[in-house]
Amino acid sequence: MAMPGAPILATDASKATQPSLRLPVAWMIAIAAFVMFWLYAGPLAPAAFEFPKAYVVPLAKWISAAMKWLIDDASFGLFSFTDLTRFVSAVLDVPYTLASSLLSTGFLEGSGSSAIQIVPPLPWLAVIGLVMLLGHWLGGMRLALLAGGCFLFLAVFGQWTSAMITLASILVAAPLGVIFGLLFGVAAWRWRWLERIVTPLLDLMQTIPVFAYLVPVLFLFGFGPTAAVIATLIFATPPMTRIAILALRAVPGEIIDLGHMVGCTDRQMTWRVMVPAARESLMVGMNQVIMLSLNMVIIASMIGAGGLGFDVLAALRRLDFGAGLEAGFAIVALAIAMDRLSHAAAEKLSAPASDPATSGPLARHPYLIAALALSIVTTLLGYVVPGIHTYPEALQLSTGTFWSEVVAWININFFDTLEAIKNAMLLNVLIPFKRLLGDLPWFGVTALLAFAGYRLGGWRLGVLTAGLALFIAATGQWEKAMITVYLCGISAILAALIGLPIGIFAATRDRVWSWVQVAIDTLQTLPSFVYLMPAVMLFRVGDFTAMIAVVAFAIAPAIRYTALGIRKVDPKLIEAGRAMGCTEWQILTRIRLKLALPEILLGLNQTIMFALSMLVITALVGTRDLGQEVYIALTKADTGRGLVAGLSIAAIAIIADRLISAGAIHARRRLGLE
Repeated sequence: MAMPGAPILATDASKATQPSLRLPVAWMIAIAAFVMFWLYAGPLAPAAFEFPKAYVVPLAKWISAAMKWLIDDASFGLFSFTDLTRFVSAVLDVPYTLASSLLSTGFLEGSGSSAIQIVPPLPWLAVIGLVMLLGHWLGGMRLALLAGGCFLFLAVFGQWTSAMITLASILVAAPLGVIFGLLFGVAAWRWRWLERIVTPLLDLMQTIPVFAYLVPVLFLFGFGPTAAVIATLIFATPPMTRIAILALRAVPGEIIDLGHMVGCTDRQMTWRVMVPAARESLMVGMNQVIMLSLNMVIIASMIGAGGLGFDVLAALRRLDFGAGLEAGFAIVALAIAMDRLSHAAAEKLSAPASDPATSGPLARHPYLIAALALSIVTTLLGYVVPGIHTYPEALQLSTGTFWSEVVAWININFFDTLEAIKNAMLLNVLIPFKRLLGDLPWFGVTALLAFAGYRLGGWRLGVLTAGLALFIAATGQWEKAMITVYLCGISAILAALIGLPIGIFAATRDRVWSWVQVAIDTLQTLPSFVYLMPAVMLFRVGDFTAMIAVVAFAIAPAIRYTALGIRKVDPKLIEAGRAMGCTEWQILTRIRLKLALPEILLGLNQTIMFALSMLVITALVGTRDLGQEVYIALTKADTGRGLVAGLSIAAIAIIADRLISAGAIHARRRLGLE
């Protein structure tokens, strides 16, 4: 007999049998009906296979016309919409110019090629020293050495100038993302009707591919670093808004009651009670904004961001894998430093404030005074000793040539083998699966998705999935959407087939898991462009190359969630299984994997999300899916085309996310975990 509240194991047959019989029968009937419709309904209902062109909604044209109207004719009385966008650009250009002047260009007099530097930027020694002082203040000597080492890596490997341009964009976009996200979150928390409006918008903003953000930003704000900062700000704000809403909802009722008892007004309740009480969670949101800002600044190099992202993109265009990888590792170093510093800041700012000291300013602000002294001294010494201001080129290192030669050696010696693998996958897997999905009737797929949503999450999920599928068909994107689903599906399956065994192997071995964590953290911080270069150099362009890049990018969540799910299994259940005489294989298959199934499903969900986001990047290597539509729209500044394709990708992502999440909840309930 199972213990009360215990998960259902293989021996608990009396409780597991009845629900497991009803669900497969319903699914089998639905799938059989779909297959019969697919095979025999073509001559009777051709419109069910190809959406009638007469009924296609010209949404792309409407959006493009609306954007053109905004630019050309929209007016608010005293100023036009174009004046508004120019004002926003001018306002954001002020802090960006200040940050880039301090870190990269120096303070200039004049503009363009005639500009003269009147004050140099901060020396590399000063920046490293400032980062170490910040790390020591936030987390002690270990954090100071880690952050300083990451920035020293940038200087030693010749990535300093580009890294400082990237850092300047982040220093502007991340604080604004935190502020705007917090304000939107507070507003949505106070007014539930606003939250109901904001929530679906947040879902869309977090599922629309990042390239799609660039199209309207490029159209409205032009080409340049300020436009890239605006795109980064739009991309990084939603997570902070969502976390702010959840954090304010989670404030204990006792704190709220105390605020009312002391007579706080609504404004005082919000900013002096609720926000300080939710500070720990809000700091986590700040960390997310910083990391997303770094991710978006790299991709925004396509509209003029410059920096490390531009270096990676330029290396991809000339297929210089070594240079691209070095720039990618520089991004990883910058990401590690910023991640650790933001985590430490979250912990320090969440802790209770200590009483201020009563001694002089030197004792009260030692780090600030040390930072000012360091900046002034190194800047003055830089005029005398150039190596203090700019890292000497003679001392720079580079491994770019080595990595390029490694890829070239593999290409020369294993060309026939690689080509055989590529052709075998194309002929036996990719092309047949692509044709299969291309032949499916849009009406039947929509009905099957509606049934799946209803069975897993009720009628609301059924209506949502059917509505999103209908949106794809009605906007004329069905054919390209099926190519997207085919590439994403194949890539996600391969990533899961590779990631699951690695996660299973590492989950029960602490030393292996520690190394695997380092590897997948690195994979998740490398810019997506880096994955394309070796794939293109080894396999040329096409669907197979895109699949390889997507699998490499999307494998990390499959490994992480599998390992975490298995490691969360209660050790008492493992011991109980061994006491009953179960072999290690039975413990793995009947206890560990069964109880980790919800987390594995969530890992599959994240794998699909990663695959979809990477597919847009693989448009650079010749795919013909929705990602290619977004990329073409970006090159032509066609806002309507890009947004409709981006919304279609978001629809696919939301369908997959909602169905898999509902399946994970269903699995947890069946296993007695909820």
